Amino acid sequence: MERSKIIAIITGAISILLAIAYLIIVQILDYRDMKPAPISQVNQPPAIIAYSWH
Repeated sequence: MERSKIIAIITGAISILLAIAYLIIVQILDYRDMKPAPISQVNQPPAIIAYSWH
């Protein structure tokens, strides 16, 4: 086998492994039960909207 073919096969295998790892991580994160934060714990300052008329 030529060296370029070996490198292509290795990089293809690495790409497939990364894709499978990504899918597994996404499935694990998606499986978690995500609950939204209570409104009382969200401390956002009021929005200030300024208009500039020229």
